[in-house]
Amino acid sequence: MNRDNSSESIAGHGGESVEELLRGVHARLLPVELVTPEVAGGMRYARIVAAGLVFAYAYDGPSSVRSLTDGDVERVGIEELGQAAYANLMRVPVSHEEISLEGHATLQSVYGDSHFVASKALYLGELARQVTGESLPPAGALVVVPTRHLLAFHPIADGSAVDALNDLAMYALGAYEDGPGPLSPRVYWWHQGGLTSLTVVDEEARTLSLQPPQELLALMKGLARLDRAGRIATAAADRTAPDPAELTRTTVESVARLAEDPSGLGGAFASTLALAHVRCTADPRASDVVTWDAWETAVRLGSALFAGSEAEQWYLGEENTLRLPAAPAAPPADARAWLDAVYLALVCRAHDRVARLCRVPLETLRQDDTVDAYVLHWVDTLRTYLSGGTGDAVVEKLLATVRSSHPETLTHSPAEFVNRVDYQPVELFHRLFTRDHDTFAEALTEALTEHGGYWGKSGAPRARVALGPLAMACLAHDQGFPIDPERLPHLPRYLVDGKRIEHIS
Repeated sequence: MNRDNSSESIAGHGGESVEELLRGVHARLLPVELVTPEVAGGMRYARIVAAGLVFAYAYDGPSSVRSLTDGDVERVGIEELGQAAYANLMRVPVSHEEISLEGHATLQSVYGDSHFVASKALYLGELARQVTGESLPPAGALVVVPTRHLLAFHPIADGSAVDALNDLAMYALGAYEDGPGPLSPRVYWWHQGGLTSLTVVDEEARTLSLQPPQELLALMKGLARLDRAGRIATAAADRTAPDPAELTRTTVESVARLAEDPSGLGGAFASTLALAHVRCTADPRASDVVTWDAWETAVRLGSALFAGSEAEQWYLGEENTLRLPAAPAAPPADARAWLDAVYLALVCRAHDRVARLCRVPLETLRQDDTVDAYVLHWVDTLRTYLSGGTGDAVVEKLLATVRSSHPETLTHSPAEFVNRVDYQPVELFHRLFTRDHDTFAEALTEALTEHGGYWGKSGAPRARVALGPLAMACLAHDQGFPIDPERLPHLPRYLVDGKRIEHIS
């Protein structure tokens, strides 16, 4: 039955028994304009939970719905009433549909005949588990409650949240204006059990605008560097790997332009880093000269990006001569790119370049507001260790990395990405630092298993080589740890043992 055809009372009195109230009470969201001063006088227990929304209790009777009064609450008891209202609300049947529009974010739509469907936004974490089978990420979700019969949400797990913000705003406004039982045209941020309005209403101009708080803006800025599967963004995150010939052309052209436009160095580094990974698809051992050329190019451009460069010339395959102009050090505030550059230099045993990278001011990298704190602590740990810092200093910084990587502290990176990919080099370093050969071997096997499981069949370049674990494996190999890359996936043999690596001047 469509309950919009039944009667409803915002406030009133009924003759229900305590038992009947407990069976029929529901937590309820009401539009703030319906709770007039006269009504509010009899519902002092009700409270505003977000701009435009009031939390109250409502009784769902056989033929009508009415909001409970203070007298009803006193008769039953606030604690027992609240427990029953929550339980009854979460039992309300709903339908769920995933709305996916090409070029837009995917929205989770929840709807039904009940007056209480949208009120489930109060407990969005549990609702998401019920309808999708997955928990919301630590950053929460964007949610709209345009009518009492409808809500839609988008988990804040990756860069698609930026698109979802605008998509939800349009979705909410249309449903609010057209649907029965209008509730709110606003977009809300559900985070840690609370709702925050992201919409500002100009009553005079009768317009709506989105103004997310700085905390959410910084969070979404960081997530924009992850793709919609929660993976580090790449140009090709689908199942088809990029064409090596095309990546080679892109790299050659981008390096050639540096003489006129030095600002393109970051893009050139990203291109050649992808090429180095992709070359290992056809050459998983990294035994071919053309593969080594790609890794050498990535090392040169990575160190130049952060530590500057003298004029250099080298080859990328037999046909391509690359020339890098002299440039002063102008390191960007990009902690992840710095880690990539260090990992590459460690893999290719370019120890002088490692030293130069470690001299990049930590204050510069700390200006990167797109990463979680654990990334910056990890940078600090590596800089200290690779620069010959004391053992106590390394331990202190490593512990800070571990503490700041716990799921409850994350605001930028999805927990799955952190656990399965980003944290694995930290765990390996811990075993390396304590010189525990057996646990290092176990951790390395686990890291590579997690890498493969996370990336699955993705054709993204990073799926082919586990760069962070590879760098730790190279360090361990050179310190006498027994490592057999032939039995381990995602670790090119001749990069681990260094037998095909040539000196980079």
